[in-house]
Amino acid sequence: MDKRLQHIITLRENGQLEEANQLMVALVQEQPENGYYQFQCAWTYDSLGKEKDAVPHYEKAIQLGLDPEILVDAYLGLGSTYRTLGQYEQSKRIFEKALSEFPEAEHLKVFYAMTLYNLSEHSKAMETLLNIVIQTTNHKEIKDYSKAIKFYSDKLDQTWE
Repeated sequence: MDKRLQHIITLRENGQLEEANQLMVALVQEQPENGYYQFQCAWTYDSLGKEKDAVPHYEKAIQLGLDPEILVDAYLGLGSTYRTLGQYEQSKRIFEKALSEFPEAEHLKVFYAMTLYNLSEHSKAMETLLNIVIQTTNHKEIKDYSKAIKFYSDKLDQTWE
């Protein structure tokens, strides 16, 4: 990683968000075809609460191509940003694309469940979250009941007599 980008990331991590954003925007203007720079620029906008400004940078980063470990975070950033902007269908589309490429990315599924909630797909949101819980927990009692949780995860509206 070059020293300028490392400096910008350090500024962002230390809460110097405006300065980090200004420097990142300048870096992207110098190298607009650098997908990683576009991703970092989107992140600085998100950190400032300027979600609308982040979107085109996430989109450009994904379009330009990123290493898989960065791409999954770019999808998460874009999907989450669409959700916070109230663009729930776009958010859902991004998360579903991301999950098709990264089906084991449990952190994506959490944000996807939030989008499903916003779309009033409550049953699917709960099913997603319950499955994440049983896949990722180390809690003994939850593990003990994982078969029951899994069984009921897609039957939350069903009753038995």
